[in-house]
Amino acid sequence: MTTNSFKSVYNAPIGKMIIISDGESIIEIDHINHDEPITSNPDELCQLATKQLDEYFAGTRIKFNLPLKAIKGTEFQKTAWQALTTIPYGETISYGEQAKRMNKPKAVRAVGGANGKNPFSIVVPCHRVIGANGTLTGYTGGMNRKKWLLDFESKMRVNEMRDTKGI
Repeated sequence: MTTNSFKSVYNAPIGKMIIISDGESIIEIDHINHDEPITSNPDELCQLATKQLDEYFAGTRIKFNLPLKAIKGTEFQKTAWQALTTIPYGETISYGEQAKRMNKPKAVRAVGGANGKNPFSIVVPCHRVIGANGTLTGYTGGMNRKKWLLDFESKMRVNEMRDTKGI
């Protein structure tokens, strides 16, 4: 059985990312942390992900609507990633809160480990999970990117509130 793989390099404001599709679903969106060249052969799904990421970075999209398929990961990890999708745009929760939402209140470290293996950066917002004391902790894309994303979402959210409430 041959699996098609389509790739697109996305130039985000926080650095290059790779989008990978199997022709039916997006199977990975991740930060590129190396200089080796990547051959792009995007399909319609890669192009759709690019469009939605463009909208996100333009401040006009707060939720993604992409067919995602995690081809790796345990059931626990997949449950953790699903829980991430419930964190509202511009908000943060702690790893402990995420564990509670998964009905696994003692699995705080396991939640952190699962988040570190999230195959869908930004789209499944693991950057919105912070330490219990409010500090920024862990992000496979790098702490500078995590801070940038949180600051960006916070700023966009404030602007949206001003626009809708006339502040």
